[in-house]
Amino acid sequence: MNPITQLKAKLPSPLRRLADLAYNYWWSWTPDRMSLFSTIEPTIWQNCYHNPVALIEAVSYERLSQIAEDPHYLKRLQVLANQFDTYMRDQKTWGSQAVPDLSPEEPVAYFCLEYGLHESLYVYCGGLGVLAGDYLKSASDLGVPMVGVGLLYKQGYVCQRLNRSGWQEDFYRSNDFDHMPLELVRDEYGQPVTVKVTVRQRTVRVQAWKARVGRVDLYLLDADRSDNDPIDRKLTGQLYSGNRETRLAQQILLGIGGVQLLHTLEIEPAIYHINEGSSAFALLEVVRQEMEYSGSTFEEARNWVRDRSVFTTHTPVSDGNDAFSADMMDSFFGHYWPQLELAREEFLHLGARRIGDPWEPFSLTVLALRLTRQANGVSRRHGEVSRQMWQILYPDQAQDSVPIGYVTNGAHLRSWTAPLLADLYGQYLGHDWAHYFANADRWSKVDLQSASTIWHKVDSIPDRELWHRHCILKERLIAYTRARVLASRLERKEAKDDILAIERLLDPNVLTLGFARRFSPYKRGALLFKDLQQAIRIFSHARRPIQIIFAGKARSGDDEGKRIIQRLMEWCRHPALRDRVAFIEDYDMFTAKLMVHGVDVWLNTPRRPTEACGTSGQKAAFNGVINCSVLDGWWCEAYQAGSINQPANGWVIGEAVDTSDQELQDQIDADALYTLLERDITPLFYDRDRNGIPHKWIAMMKASIRTNAPNFNSDRMVSDYVTQAYRQESAHEMNVKAGQVA
Repeated sequence: MNPITQLKAKLPSPLRRLADLAYNYWWSWTPDRMSLFSTIEPTIWQNCYHNPVALIEAVSYERLSQIAEDPHYLKRLQVLANQFDTYMRDQKTWGSQAVPDLSPEEPVAYFCLEYGLHESLYVYCGGLGVLAGDYLKSASDLGVPMVGVGLLYKQGYVCQRLNRSGWQEDFYRSNDFDHMPLELVRDEYGQPVTVKVTVRQRTVRVQAWKARVGRVDLYLLDADRSDNDPIDRKLTGQLYSGNRETRLAQQILLGIGGVQLLHTLEIEPAIYHINEGSSAFALLEVVRQEMEYSGSTFEEARNWVRDRSVFTTHTPVSDGNDAFSADMMDSFFGHYWPQLELAREEFLHLGARRIGDPWEPFSLTVLALRLTRQANGVSRRHGEVSRQMWQILYPDQAQDSVPIGYVTNGAHLRSWTAPLLADLYGQYLGHDWAHYFANADRWSKVDLQSASTIWHKVDSIPDRELWHRHCILKERLIAYTRARVLASRLERKEAKDDILAIERLLDPNVLTLGFARRFSPYKRGALLFKDLQQAIRIFSHARRPIQIIFAGKARSGDDEGKRIIQRLMEWCRHPALRDRVAFIEDYDMFTAKLMVHGVDVWLNTPRRPTEACGTSGQKAAFNGVINCSVLDGWWCEAYQAGSINQPANGWVIGEAVDTSDQELQDQIDADALYTLLERDITPLFYDRDRNGIPHKWIAMMKASIRTNAPNFNSDRMVSDYVTQAYRQESAHEMNVKAGQVA
């Protein structure tokens, strides 16, 4: 009996369709996602991290029976179940027309080390994983045949607890896969499907769990089996927390094990998409299998694989690309290169930037570039940076001609738009707005009678209605922030005055900034407080104050990132700032959604050009939040300065040209940010009519929506990959694009 059938057996008959929805993450981007499961038992829903399977298993049968006699709930469930059935059966999709050669048996195989589908499946760290999750969702919505391959981490990514000194203490929560929206992949005899992967002369048996993402299946590999060595069982224990040996072993499991799993399941991918270098070993295994089955040479198999493989790099700095010493590669791959009919030096050359240097590490990014037909960065600017970084691999080509193009990342609009705003868009843009948002004409139209006047559909939304709903979302965020901060202070057993001060923390009427991302020095999370006295003066302005909500973690072992958080916590306690600065601990996708829904301004301050893309600002823009960012990543393409007839869609911090002195550049950018806040941002926010409506601010909100939503969503991103990379006839389009852009 499969887990869906088992869950149905626990439900009263009128509610049994809940089991189908609980085991498919499609429910998480439907309009009813806010209350479909939470209505059943809100406290349990919160305590189980919004896991629908755990919720149903924990709720009493009596309570389920009460829900089963509620006609309004049953009607909602039936409508949603019918929508789900229609969605899953639809054969006339965009993908079926754009790439008819792809099929469930011969799909795109998408490899990534992490996936952020939903907060209930905690196998993600941040931007890379959430991007991969959004990618699968849009592939499903567009009907592009695809399977995802990743790892299933027993303890996921690090959890965050701040002690009284503000220092991040790392801890982990164990996942119970048997009570999550996952299915253990079994054979026809009911036994788990396993593959064997050699890791340092030991055989590791790996099983797989399947997560359903609409029409797309995501296979997550798991080494935590009793028939493995205790050391090997921990290989899929944690994400980004082990030493380099563990990281290399994980990448072997992902790449080599992932390809073997697909072969065992009789899935023969037409395209291999390597999302970041950490999964590049998949390409070697495809080469090895092709040599074994066809009897071809390494070069013949390599060319065959190159013609079917695409690589996306997400890292704009050389140090961020995984590279391993020759000694480590000897230890892990000494048994492997003979199977490729390669000598040791030939194998090591596949990952070497400078061939012939005995000290050159083995780079997975280099391996991916050498074994794929196309490569791309994740924004136009990142494409330029990548061509500069990797020109060394193409010594006979000018930098502008290096064959690395770009496909700018996008976010999944249906997942990241607040239901309250989605409802508003439905009223004024049409009930099917979300199915056509990749088409800019859906959001705006040109008045042919006056070429200088552009009427935008989003402008038809009355200012009062948009502002009212934004204020509701902002109040929700502030209530959530207060509750989370209160829980943290109680856990730390802080003084009574600090507990009572929560009632004064944040004001829904005050301009609210949001900053949420991984805390790493290059992201400059503390830039706003570079000059503390200047910051205090701006935050505590008598008529135009501001406040900010921070969230994010430092990676385990990143003490410099932890010190940044510690400084922020000091400012949270500063007498002049304590009511205006909040830090939400243990950042996850749920907190991220509330933040991009509810802040007024999304702040982004990385050192240029270290932001590969930065999709959090895209998510904020979907909700009318205005971006204030340095000109890097996606913002280089998105920012519009505005004109007499059109408001700007956000703000740029500082100049595009940087100094070589980082400390000086930080001061320049901090001063530019202070000037923006005082001269432009706060006066605009507090400029109200007699009813308290900031019409000029709302005009910028609408500009943010209409200019960013059509261009920076994941449907557009997936369609770009299909037309520029997956289709055989467009095999060289992305490389041509690289030269044109440069």
